[in-house]
Amino acid sequence: MWVRFGMLLTLVFLLAGCAIPVAGSPSPAADPQLFPTDNNVPHTAPAVPPGVNSADLATDITTAQRVVDLFWTRHWSDTFTGKYERPNIVGLYDGANPDPNVPTCAGVVLPPDNALYCPSSKFVAWDIGLMIAGSRIGDAWAYLIIAHEWGHAIQDQISVTLNAQQSELQADCFAGAALFGAVTDGTLKFEQGDTEEITRTLQAVADDTPWTSSEDHGSPAERINAFSLGRNGGVRACLPINN
Repeated sequence: MWVRFGMLLTLVFLLAGCAIPVAGSPSPAADPQLFPTDNNVPHTAPAVPPGVNSADLATDITTAQRVVDLFWTRHWSDTFTGKYERPNIVGLYDGANPDPNVPTCAGVVLPPDNALYCPSSKFVAWDIGLMIAGSRIGDAWAYLIIAHEWGHAIQDQISVTLNAQQSELQADCFAGAALFGAVTDGTLKFEQGDTEEITRTLQAVADDTPWTSSEDHGSPAERINAFSLGRNGGVRACLPINN
């Protein structure tokens, strides 16, 4: 049974802030696994460097996974046919120091400073360097990355006719739909935030990492617009206009 989680957010880089479990819910930070899910891909998570609160990072990531998965579990049939399948979770890996125990994606070692969905093995994963860098901007960085990569997993499950030509922007749109849909469901909680920070922060960090590269992910303005489209219009707003 899924429990309800809350999240206090300040809007920074699409989203940022502080994630906390609702009182009475299990504490993911107390679990020795960073990603305790029923279809986790076994491997040893990389060590978190000194100065980074590994318990907080674990809580943010685990809570984000559960919130996003719960949204798609609840609302899949609102838009799509068939059965929703949760992606496998590789979770944290260290792209700068590859571990042979970490799965590859179609034989390719997972890259540093990035996050991805691997269609061949149907897993999501995020580099520890990327997650640590983002956590310094705001705790909810994890929510954005996870919701975005989950969006690619959704693209892989739906008809190709429902996949937008700009797949990265559609994933941003799905992220907006999932996170703000979770707010409507009551599984996320937003504090009053300054939405102008979205633009300022995206402009400041764009292209710092492959995950934020405008070359394939779109410009800051395009990403903001895509995320806002999902936030305001829900999942259907993310689908090609002729469907």
